[in-house]
Amino acid sequence: MLDNLIIPKKLEKGDNVAIVASSWGGPASFPQKFNYGVKQLEENFGVKCIVMPFATASAEEVYNSPQKRAEDLMAAFKNPEIKAIISAIGGDDSIRMLPYIDFEVIRNNPKIYIGYSDSTISHFMCLKAGVRSYYGPSMMAGFAENGGLIPFMKKSVEKTLFSNDVIGLVDNNNDGYIIKQHNWNDELLLDCTRDLKLALPTKIIHGSKNAKGRLIGGCVEVLEFMKGTDLFPKSVDFKDAILFFETSEDNPEACFIKWWFRNYAASGILANLAGIIIGRPGDDDPKYVEKQYQAVIDVLKEEGLDIPVLVNANFGHTDPQMVVPYGAMAEIDIKTETFSILESGTK
Repeated sequence: MLDNLIIPKKLEKGDNVAIVASSWGGPASFPQKFNYGVKQLEENFGVKCIVMPFATASAEEVYNSPQKRAEDLMAAFKNPEIKAIISAIGGDDSIRMLPYIDFEVIRNNPKIYIGYSDSTISHFMCLKAGVRSYYGPSMMAGFAENGGLIPFMKKSVEKTLFSNDVIGLVDNNNDGYIIKQHNWNDELLLDCTRDLKLALPTKIIHGSKNAKGRLIGGCVEVLEFMKGTDLFPKSVDFKDAILFFETSEDNPEACFIKWWFRNYAASGILANLAGIIIGRPGDDDPKYVEKQYQAVIDVLKEEGLDIPVLVNANFGHTDPQMVVPYGAMAEIDIKTETFSILESGTK
């Protein structure tokens, strides 16, 4: 599955980019934040944003109408004038769109789709359709960064979506990071930068050998929504893959991580993996982070698996975040405690 995905074409300045709200109706709830993201996306990358019709419906309307959300998504894929699709924001119920998705539409109209968190659902829709997508910033949590885009994120977007060069070694984040958001109700804070903390470099916490594999994963809580549906891949589809995952600001307790990974073990997924990359958790309290990482190690030890686990990666519920291309070949290096993406993101 991962080794024969259709690779979308790279973005160019002047291209049209669609904005969809496939989960929570954030754009209508915080229009100033949404518009700020649109402005920064257009100014920084030279694209033109097309807001899909239902994207700015009220949060109540969006919640009550998964079919209309799906129709917006399908219309964005069908429109030949649209070159990429960006999730407005996450949420917790994109899975309700599943009955209304036409996978042939996605496959026959491959284009960049980018988002994170609950957008993990849309990424696995793309996977089922056989098209690469991109785990990365959303319009309101990423492109709407207060006071301007953080260079680490901007560089990753340019390198992954606007170029067909090999991505290569993933740089450490020297800009710093932040998780806590400013008050989205206060328009005066939009131009106020957030205070950044020192970002720890990536490191290896388990395993004794390097690993190569194709990237698959997302928000670990959202992966649970898909189990038992046609979206969730078979265990064989994880063969020699590198699982990347991160947790949201809901901060699931470490015991849940352990239970979920025991399910991966029981279903045969864990033994098939070449490696694991963990993004900075949505709660950066050191005690929470340590417990989360330890939960993964505990299950790997229970199963007697010597696969590398690299942590502190900059994706998911953290700012700035990198862009992770699904299905791209990646390599975890034990000695340097880094990882590289060995392909271009787009063609």
